[in-house]
Amino acid sequence: MRPYNMRWLEVNTVAQARKVLEQIGVDAGGIPYMVGKAVTRVIKLEKVPAAAAHILKQEMLALGGDAAVNRNLIINAVDTTDVVLLGTYKQLKRLAVKLKAQPFGRVRKIAEALNTLLANLEKMPVTHLDCNGKQLELGSKTLLMGILNVTPDSFADGGKYFTVEAALKHAEKLIQDGADIIDIGAESTRPGHVEISAEEEWARLEPVLKELVPDCPVPISVDTQKAVVAEKALNLGVNIINDIWGLQKDPDMAKVVGRSEAAVVLMHNKNNQEYQNMIGEMMEFLEQSIELALKNGIGENRIILDPGIGFGKNPEQNMEVISRLSEFKTLGYPLLLGVSRKSVIGKALNLPVEHRLEPTIALGTLGVAAGVDILRVHDVLEHKKAIAMVDQIIRRTKGELYEGR
Repeated sequence: MRPYNMRWLEVNTVAQARKVLEQIGVDAGGIPYMVGKAVTRVIKLEKVPAAAAHILKQEMLALGGDAAVNRNLIINAVDTTDVVLLGTYKQLKRLAVKLKAQPFGRVRKIAEALNTLLANLEKMPVTHLDCNGKQLELGSKTLLMGILNVTPDSFADGGKYFTVEAALKHAEKLIQDGADIIDIGAESTRPGHVEISAEEEWARLEPVLKELVPDCPVPISVDTQKAVVAEKALNLGVNIINDIWGLQKDPDMAKVVGRSEAAVVLMHNKNNQEYQNMIGEMMEFLEQSIELALKNGIGENRIILDPGIGFGKNPEQNMEVISRLSEFKTLGYPLLLGVSRKSVIGKALNLPVEHRLEPTIALGTLGVAAGVDILRVHDVLEHKKAIAMVDQIIRRTKGELYEGR
């Protein structure tokens, strides 16, 4: 029998640490000094110049933590090294203070980035997303983006909603089933798809948007990689542009969205599946997309990130990304996950498209547990019920009903 009911407590944020200490009656004056010691963070930096890496190593050791570096750094046999910081939240915050006092600009930038990362790792408070006249509340529940494909060749439902009447009827059903957003796409982006002209894409979208936009009770997203199509859609009043190339393919896309008040989904994409450091390269791509957005007047409360499951990644790579979704929260923006009926499921379980609902819900549940804010799905009603249950667990304040005195 364990003496004194000894057990492990899962404490992932400073707020959770505060709750644990308050519940056992720790003096209020002592809590601020203790909470940072209860949360451990492992933080990786890549290609750090040798001089800066030496400073990180020395400062972390002085604070009681550590910094793992390439073994050849000590003999100055490498010009750069990846660095893994190993320490508590308190040690890392103190590291940022010490780095800020350094005379080297490059090191001071590390301090700023470290403070931002640590803040992003704390649970995002309930906030909102501005969407061209509509707002979406984030944090209190997982939002569902219902998929409406007005295409003849989409992998999951090509041709089913190709007519205006069928598309409007399905949009109505998605809303009735509980969709928080409708995402309309007129060009298939499935593997091996054939690109269509902007004229053809708009010819498919325009009649649907003209009917749907004026009275739609939820924000409308248009899934397009073409700035000319995005601009026409925005002129009709759509609320979100969902760009599978994260503003990096069409040179006019960032300017077009920036001139509007719409939100934007920035998705990671690549023309091949070759990576030296997949998650690191994905982060760099998304950071470039964020920088493009901000430079063109797209506010921080109008940006959503999507890791791009199925785009520029093979099945094993897709599963690796899904298993590490929480790492993308360090970028500090809401996350969207789109896994609905995708080939990663079909290839893993040898299932045709029409039999992928339950695995889709399972992956969506994992996403919510990892911090995903929006799920892009075909089957809204089924997800609504499943995710409502998951939210009851994931979004509660742990420890409120027990552990107290």
